[in-house]
Amino acid sequence: MSDTPPLHLAVALDGAGWHPAAWREQGARPGELFTARYWVDLVREAEAGLLDFATFEDALSLQSSRLEGPDDRTDQVRGRLDAVLTAARVAPLTRHLGLVPTAVVTHTEPFHLSKAIATLDHVSKGRAGVRVQISARPQEYGHFGRRTLAPLTLGELQSPEGQSIVSALFDEAADHVEVLRRLWDSWEDDAEIRDAATGRFVDRDKLHYIDFEGPHFAVKGPSITPRPPQGQPLVTSLAHQTIPYRLVARSADVGYVTPHSAEDARAIVEEIRTERAAAGRADEPLHVFGDLVVLVDEEEGRAAERLAALDTLDTLAGEPCASDAEIFAGTPAALADLLTDWQAAGLTGYRLRPAVLGHDLRGITRGLVPELQRRGAFRTAYTATTLRGHLGLDAHPANRYATA
Repeated sequence: MSDTPPLHLAVALDGAGWHPAAWREQGARPGELFTARYWVDLVREAEAGLLDFATFEDALSLQSSRLEGPDDRTDQVRGRLDAVLTAARVAPLTRHLGLVPTAVVTHTEPFHLSKAIATLDHVSKGRAGVRVQISARPQEYGHFGRRTLAPLTLGELQSPEGQSIVSALFDEAADHVEVLRRLWDSWEDDAEIRDAATGRFVDRDKLHYIDFEGPHFAVKGPSITPRPPQGQPLVTSLAHQTIPYRLVARSADVGYVTPHSAEDARAIVEEIRTERAAAGRADEPLHVFGDLVVLVDEEEGRAAERLAALDTLDTLAGEPCASDAEIFAGTPAALADLLTDWQAAGLTGYRLRPAVLGHDLRGITRGLVPELQRRGAFRTAYTATTLRGHLGLDAHPANRYATA
């Protein structure tokens, strides 16, 4: 029996899938992308595969292949449903799967987001989380009119001036998460009395001002929503380099990273652990998940053929599909080999991005999961009822404001 702990698996849900031409493959259901039934089917499939959680992509502008503005393409999926509302819609129809919507914190008030995620945690009975995301897209700033950002090319973003802008945005995101966490604690667990005989519904002494003041936010509190069932819903973030690694280290329970080899994974994990120690959180648990775009087929070579066909359909790109994450096309056994190899480099789990949701989500749940189970590398049943429980985190963290 291996001493290696079982892997954790999440799935990233976005449109028809993570390949730009996914909506054109048979079975993609493009006419249903903005219906509740489509998303219910996806999360039920993910739950049938015993996955830890699903993330829901979101943004404050239309999808684009360019950082600096819209690309005006009409041959790719454009438009999304609100991620938090989608998660809330599917929550009552699932029992175990964690639900983690994306929120663009650069343009979202932390008070609003805190009560939205707390509500999702109540609705799902302890299965909520959030993926915090910054915005460096000028067109998104134009939707709010409170501040501006000059258009930046990818090269300019990598310059010292660009990195200074990015660093400020991630510092703001760290403050945003701190406000979220304080607001979730602003009600003690037993603040609600609900005693009709005495006429007391709430113990006002167990609601607390958070009095947060920083360079980006001044929030008094308390929240209007009672403390979530998990106490602290899961906070997650995607990171590609040092500045976002610091946000993961300072603020997150789960960080998603994009290695392209086992050696790359090892270096990333080590850097995040170093940043974690520098932030004074070395003893606190942190999951580091690898992100992968996946095409999965039982038949040898079939996934590679599908990838080539999808690249051909994406004719305006003029080149094969590109991604920030590694693109895998192969059999469930080959994918299991890769995941267990990279796990040895320090990753504790994976967030898999199905290239075509209608096909590759089933490749994960009905192909990869049984293969990992045969190897003793993945659960055979849910043993916890909350998202924190799935991940082996403290089931109900202590409230920072509660008196002894």
